[in-house]
Amino acid sequence: MKDVYESCPEFEDGTWLLRFVRKEDADDLLAVYGDRNALPFFNSDNCHGDNFYYNTKEKMDKAIDFWLYSYGQKYFVRWAVIDKLAGKAVGTIEMFRRPAGADFGVVGLIRLDVASAYEKAEPLKEILSLIIPPAFGMFDCGEIISKVPIYAVERAEAFAGYGFTKTSSCLIGGNDGYAYNGYWSLRKKRDTRAV
Repeated sequence: MKDVYESCPEFEDGTWLLRFVRKEDADDLLAVYGDRNALPFFNSDNCHGDNFYYNTKEKMDKAIDFWLYSYGQKYFVRWAVIDKLAGKAVGTIEMFRRPAGADFGVVGLIRLDVASAYEKAEPLKEILSLIIPPAFGMFDCGEIISKVPIYAVERAEAFAGYGFTKTSSCLIGGNDGYAYNGYWSLRKKRDTRAV
């Protein structure tokens, strides 16, 4: 598999397209990150105090510039989530490989942000089904974690339906040392076929 930081792959089905975020996505994503009803579902743990609420074009532009810079530095990858029927970006997915710490081993961490109208079990599960299978290889990990707040009932249904389970482990912030809770985990299935 090619290095995700050298060539960012796209994933799609009949409804969704996941592709590398672009500056031109700013207007669409402003409607997502300026959506107060979506804000409680964004995972901003260990993000230097940023809560991902961008309610002006200038703030959204700066966020996208930072995402593009971070990709160039190999910090994380940010895909735009495109609703093909609506013809616009309705969210993003951030992923990166997190080294082992006191909380988890080496994991892939996923942040899935969508507009509040898409914070429903079925679309979230459909989006997960596109990104999770290749994620283990892209980020060279045997486990993927994501935050699912206790009040996020539709998100919990989607993640549970995909096979994630709630964990009691807290993510210890590398920036602030804070113990963040609410993480769910999915381990890569082992291939038990004879070689």
